[in-house]
Amino acid sequence: MRKIEAILLVWGVRDEVLEKLPVEGYWLYGEYDFIAKVEFQNESEMERFAGELKKLVHGGTFKLMPITLSAVKRDVNGVETISMLESLKVSAP
Repeated sequence: MRKIEAILLVWGVRDEVLEKLPVEGYWLYGEYDFIAKVEFQNESEMERFAGELKKLVHGGTFKLMPITLSAVKRDVNGVETISMLESLKVSAP
């Protein structure tokens, strides 16, 4: 299983929307309104979260940026192989 860690940035939303966000994070005052570290079990879970978030904030006023991709390291017949998540897209408006 490949765990994905990402940073979530949200901007241009009212405080009422920030209170409804399904993650714990920090309110900011400046260019961004909210920041949080989020974790997902796989890419499809991250994509579902992004879709739900888009509905909640009524648009694309957020960025979901992967920061760590976990990898699986295996030794097969004396050869080490590392499997990492590929084709991961950063969401941006």
